[in-house]
Amino acid sequence: MQIEKHSFLVTGGASGLGESVARAIVEQGGNVVIADLNESAGQTLVAELGNNARFVRCDVTSGDEVQAAVDMAEREFGGLQGSINCAGIAVVQKLLDRDNNPADLDSFSRGVNINLVGSFNVARLVAASIAKRVVNDSSVEKNSDQGIIINTASIAAFDGQVGQASYSSSKAGVVGLTLPLARELARHGIRVMTIAPGVFATPMMDTIPEKAREQLEAGVPYPKRLGAPNEFAKLAVHIIDNAYLNGEVIRLDGAIRMV
Repeated sequence: MQIEKHSFLVTGGASGLGESVARAIVEQGGNVVIADLNESAGQTLVAELGNNARFVRCDVTSGDEVQAAVDMAEREFGGLQGSINCAGIAVVQKLLDRDNNPADLDSFSRGVNINLVGSFNVARLVAASIAKRVVNDSSVEKNSDQGIIINTASIAAFDGQVGQASYSSSKAGVVGLTLPLARELARHGIRVMTIAPGVFATPMMDTIPEKAREQLEAGVPYPKRLGAPNEFAKLAVHIIDNAYLNGEVIRLDGAIRMV
């Protein structure tokens, strides 16, 4: 699927990985609806990107708010060809604290709700929009690429560390969504892919101590550094372009394996 003149919803698109994806899509002549909770950053980015971009404040766990983002894409750009879901949070807590008190259940649930349920919520509403467009378009060719849904997991889905129970299990759930959704949506010409990034230089990394950052960089075999957000965007762009990529999870991590 080409990006030029096609439209994509990017959640978490006001910063980090999502921002890089939004920029890459516009650079290639596509349209983007940036859905994010950070209205100030989102509006600033849209002003920079120009007429090919729109912003909508959106909580990915809300059906109404995601539907509003989909409606904006249909209204402003004539429909959607795909979504790249980069919205997510990292919940860090051990199952038991130092005094053997149990973890906070609400915190665990919040991570799963945003990372996993949010991904499903975006996928279901974007898929419905694409499928309805395909049904109503008599020019659609059989076996042609009609849509793409890209979700963001994490290497924590495979290499979860102590304290990552919520984050790791939610991202493992995103991995688990990939193949069944790809199989279900095949009849509509909609592909489903997942990227599992390693340690990337995003705003989330700005919150950790410099020493911890250096340890993470040292753990990457090659290249020995954090991933750059534009490298994530390059992979997303390739996935959109390559119609034979479907139902798979791609690790993007410099060969790091967390212990």
